[in-house]
Amino acid sequence: MIKAVIIDDNPETRATNRKLLTEYFVDVELAGEADSVDGGYNLIRQTNPHLVLLDIEIIGGTGFQLLQKLKPYSFKVIFITGFNQYALKAIKFHAIDYILKPVNATEFQDAIQSTIELIEKDFSTNEQSDQFLKSFTQPSSPSKIVLRTLDAMHLVNISDILYCRSDNTYTTFYLVSNDNIMVSKGIAFYEDILIDSGFFRPHQSYLVNLQHVKKVDKTDGGFVILDSSEEIPISSRRKKGLIQLLENL
Repeated sequence: MIKAVIIDDNPETRATNRKLLTEYFVDVELAGEADSVDGGYNLIRQTNPHLVLLDIEIIGGTGFQLLQKLKPYSFKVIFITGFNQYALKAIKFHAIDYILKPVNATEFQDAIQSTIELIEKDFSTNEQSDQFLKSFTQPSSPSKIVLRTLDAMHLVNISDILYCRSDNTYTTFYLVSNDNIMVSKGIAFYEDILIDSGFFRPHQSYLVNLQHVKKVDKTDGGFVILDSSEEIPISSRRKKGLIQLLENL
């Protein structure tokens, strides 16, 4: 039986989470609830849960401060949050499951099921957690991204990514080491979080690290040619934006 706790300062959100857990996940035992940093700390110490559903803004501080007090920890976290651009970007960068408020039943089920799979596989997320918490204690542009596949957590230097290619709901990362990593998220997800790290989407199926662009070939519609000599197509409507970006590098 997987043991879970809910830490959220909104009684209605806690009630929704409680209802959805009971309705969809009969093998998950709700071991308790709390609404504050101190209450959450005591609850986790007392119950030793496998899964923590954690709001970002809680009484007495934030969910991040609570995790700092608890580290090192072995439980898995699902963040439940309103729209907080900085926090959400950090959560996405580190491949941590999250649920946006107001809580949607489908998104809730997807996030819980994804995290249950990590728990059942005894998937270590210690390095992922350390990198995530470090991003709040040492705020700066992230240098690494966590890519989660079926059988591993890949901690990848952003500078080592040549480009990403879309395959419907999957995205494959092509690295300077010639390794490829396929993850089950669409390319738009990664465009959103990597655009501030020097990436550009020259074509609907590709996302390119501009630091690895060697030249732009304007013949036959246009191609981005990378350091690796690979050619990435450019759509006509994105060509001007790409050239302007490259001129400003």
